[in-house]
Amino acid sequence: MSAQWNDSQPIYWQLKERTVAMILDGTLAEGDALPSVRSVAAEFQLNPITVSKSYQALVDEGLVEKRRGLGMFVCTGARAQLVKSERDKFVREEWPAMLNRIEQLGLALDDLPRNSKDNGEE
Repeated sequence: MSAQWNDSQPIYWQLKERTVAMILDGTLAEGDALPSVRSVAAEFQLNPITVSKSYQALVDEGLVEKRRGLGMFVCTGARAQLVKSERDKFVREEWPAMLNRIEQLGLALDDLPRNSKDNGEE
């Protein structure tokens, strides 16, 4: 994880979002332990309360579970839950703006690259 933070959101939220990204990309698999609060706080020079607040937000969303005396672990089904919620968020919040931009530029969906490695040129 990068140690750069922006001022637009609370740090605990940014840390939570980074953990979510790690679950989505498979860096943290279901059943994996999260790094300890103390180690994350030391690595990123954060207050341990900030890290705990971030982890608690993940617990509240059902993505992470506390195991007494062992730490925090990624819940079974967390990735599937995140993929569903992120897809819903994309369709609801991001796609309308993208579709509007596509229409402004007069592009057809067939004009767009099919994947991130295809730039549409032959």
